[in-house]
Amino acid sequence: MDREFYVSVELYVSAKAAGALKKPPTKKAADKRDHNPRVASSSGDAAQRKVKEKTSWLGIGRNSAGAGQWRPARCKLVEEEEGCLLNIYVDDTILYRSIYMYLLNHTDIRAVHRSLFDRRNCIGIFSVAGQMRGAAPTTEPLYIQFEDEETAHTWLALLRSYAMPEVYGRWLSPEDGGLYRMWRQVDLTCIQGRNLGVTRPLPEEPSIADQDIKPDADAIDMDVYCEIFVNGTLCGRTTVKKGIGSPDWHERFVLSDLPPFENLEIVVWREKRLTKPAIVGTVVIVLVNFRRGEAVEGWFPVLHGGQASSTQAGEMRLKIRVDEEIILPYHAYARLLKTLHSRNHLDWMRELEARLKMKNVNNNIMSIAIAKNVLLENIMELADREVDGTLTSHNTLFRGNTVFTKTVELYMSWYGMPFLEASVGATIRRLCSEKVAIEVDPVRIGKGPKAIEKNVDLLVAWCREFWDHIYEARTQCPPELRRMFEHIRRLVESRYRVRDDQNRELPWQSVSAFCFLRFIVPAILHPHLFGVLPAGLPDVPVQRSLTLIAKVIQSLANLNPNVQKEEYMRGVKDFLNDSLHAMIDYIIVVSTPEVGSKGPSTPLSSDRHERLRIMNALRQRSATTPVLHREAIPLLPHLLDIPRHLAVVTSVVVRYSRMQNLQPPKPNSPDDKYFSEFCSRCLEVEEQALFRVSKLAAKPRRQHSEPAILPIPRMPAMPTLPANIPLPPSPSSPLKLAVRGRKLSSASRQNRSRKSSRPSTAPSTPEQSQDSPSRRSLGDASEPRPLFQPPLPSPLPSPPSDASEEPVRPMRPPLVHHPRSTSTDSPLARTRAPDPLMSPTTEMSVDLGDDPGKRRRNIFRSILTRR
Repeated sequence: MDREFYVSVELYVSAKAAGALKKPPTKKAADKRDHNPRVASSSGDAAQRKVKEKTSWLGIGRNSAGAGQWRPARCKLVEEEEGCLLNIYVDDTILYRSIYMYLLNHTDIRAVHRSLFDRRNCIGIFSVAGQMRGAAPTTEPLYIQFEDEETAHTWLALLRSYAMPEVYGRWLSPEDGGLYRMWRQVDLTCIQGRNLGVTRPLPEEPSIADQDIKPDADAIDMDVYCEIFVNGTLCGRTTVKKGIGSPDWHERFVLSDLPPFENLEIVVWREKRLTKPAIVGTVVIVLVNFRRGEAVEGWFPVLHGGQASSTQAGEMRLKIRVDEEIILPYHAYARLLKTLHSRNHLDWMRELEARLKMKNVNNNIMSIAIAKNVLLENIMELADREVDGTLTSHNTLFRGNTVFTKTVELYMSWYGMPFLEASVGATIRRLCSEKVAIEVDPVRIGKGPKAIEKNVDLLVAWCREFWDHIYEARTQCPPELRRMFEHIRRLVESRYRVRDDQNRELPWQSVSAFCFLRFIVPAILHPHLFGVLPAGLPDVPVQRSLTLIAKVIQSLANLNPNVQKEEYMRGVKDFLNDSLHAMIDYIIVVSTPEVGSKGPSTPLSSDRHERLRIMNALRQRSATTPVLHREAIPLLPHLLDIPRHLAVVTSVVVRYSRMQNLQPPKPNSPDDKYFSEFCSRCLEVEEQALFRVSKLAAKPRRQHSEPAILPIPRMPAMPTLPANIPLPPSPSSPLKLAVRGRKLSSASRQNRSRKSSRPSTAPSTPEQSQDSPSRRSLGDASEPRPLFQPPLPSPLPSPPSDASEEPVRPMRPPLVHHPRSTSTDSPLARTRAPDPLMSPTTEMSVDLGDDPGKRRRNIFRSILTRR
């Protein structure tokens, strides 16, 4: 029986695609879009935006009406016996595009970073010729925006259920549908730049780049922004910053569910008033060789003229973390999961932070606890330990940075972001757009009493506006936060035996210590870190205004109206006194669960019934799919992937243990016993992963007589695509720019005169000064060493040429502008002849083709020394 699913969306239509449509949009629809404040304004502003159009292969411009527009559309997903087809209709009658979902990989369907369109709840579908057809003959990615977050998550899970996960060794483990699957993520923070636009020769020694270089005297005053490309695909964009070659961004981009790594490019653009933007330079980072699982921060050179250029046009300070993990079937983590659930999950966070200095797995452990529905229980249990009821502890109650307070911060961010947006989001954006500058310090303002009094009145007016919106949003506090705040309030009341004349305000202050001190007030101080302000770091005068407002709101939350003692701050003191009773009422409301509330107070959309039907269909489909395919579909409503979270925790624990040469603890206490058992379970999972990878390396290809595991019925194979259909490159792609020499062979190293773009701040490995591991024998693979032995030196990755098995995927055109290489954690590579336009890093695969035995040893050795 065929199934059909429908949803109304907003579709991004580029100018090129719009011109290819057979039928223009109706006048009614056009008028509706013209009155949409997101994409239209006055004629003068539209003309100015056209001048500021950004050039990129996709034509996605910032605030550019000419680059493309969002149009109402209707998605229809049709499940047939042969496969699944996604049809997108524009104006209810025009078939814009049809996509064969069963030909796509999971990594072709992923969430879109908000910076790309300044819109939430967007999904990108990346298909090539042969995987889709439509009225617009273009291979541009398909971008669709859903009504709310719940609908976006539901459809992301639905679409991925028909696509192919990146599973390896399907024929070697038919009972699981494969040996393992892969997951990748890049966490990039663009911190700042210096001397952008000032060209100079690239230094021979990269250590020069780490010195505190002062801004160049010839620095150019210009407006700059960056575009982030992964494997040649535009994934994010920073805001425009003004300055003399030294902008500050502090903008973070978390790009998950990525395809096999190639290059990460940060293209720096200069915005001009009367002409199109021009490229200042590009930071090129080869992700194939980048160290996994560790944050690397440093100054990266901005190359002017492409990868092969010897000219530098400034530097970018970046913080990069690259993750790539092997994910086993769920049952492989059964013993680890049992140990993890044997005690409070927050205790594991404390142990890992204290013993291994690990701070980057809390989100994964929280996700596991949420899936088991025990996180709130764990938080309440730890709160009972924190509140001891002593007379000396009430002054510092919940004020320190403990595992408990940090977990509550993550918990509030997980469930309370819509509540935060309703409380302060619109007000913060209006203050920043109007560039309100407030200063009440007589020393800083340097003016007379009248100017100070005027600024105090302005401060009070904005504080009232902030507080009015915060108070109005009190009823939107989600039930998860209400239950936690209620437990904390009642716990303090019972432990401190609150009387009318003593500690009467302590229970209210304990709630405000979380709701305001650790959630709302930090969002006012740093709105760009909470996703409230997509424009990035505000200007310095606006930051000062937000700081003053945050101080006043925090004083109100502390129930302390007498904090302002200066005479000229009399207006602020009056505001605090007038709002005191409202603050107490606010705290009582957010710490009192609603009667009969059983779930999040999210508004019901028009597609609620359709979402329930989709979830029911997903349950039915998961019962018939192989294990790894079923587990690759994220769990609703939070898109949890429990095996992936467990894989990350395991990998990080093993890596940190080896890095610190941790010795096995003596079981002198129950905590030591638990921790030793937990590390042993992680080592068991690591050994199982190594066994599965070595099994695939020993038998990389399926023989014709061996069965293949297919999760769903497939349509007849598509014809082979012509080899001359390239994917759209990034502006600095080697299709336009010469490839910079990065040969790893010993002969090429003798003639090389330039250093790579990797900063010297990155951790170095002993092999960087030796021959490539693809050119030397690493010896026979040894047995997996114990967890607590000193780590072996980790060689550079040695991707094989053909001793691997790629997941079943449709025929794609060759990527002539980037090498398809493997990770340090996976012995997988694409088998094809070397292309003269490809990066020399692919020569490693060619060199390994002559000796299969050496190839397998190199694979296994690189896995054993994974760090």
